[in-house]
Amino acid sequence: MSMYLDLAHAMQSGVAAKMAIDPADTSPKHLRVGLNSAMVNDAALARLLIARGLFTEEEYLQAITDEMEREVARYKEWFKSRGVNVDFA
Repeated sequence: MSMYLDLAHAMQSGVAAKMAIDPADTSPKHLRVGLNSAMVNDAALARLLIARGLFTEEEYLQAITDEMEREVARYKEWFKSRGVNVDFA
């Protein structure tokens, strides 16, 4: 879980840096609706699949850590494509 939290922080840094350049997709209402919807969908799906025995909570935590790592990489690539090398760690 520690790696997930580190990656979440890195992604947060990427969002903040991108907001400074292009804030269009980060208006408060836009973010809140998207975040709430994603959290509800994710929690419901994970709860259902864990309850049905398709995967364990530990496997789920590893999967979201892996995906957070990919999200950080997407932000790094966004900046790299604009000639900026970043490390959000």
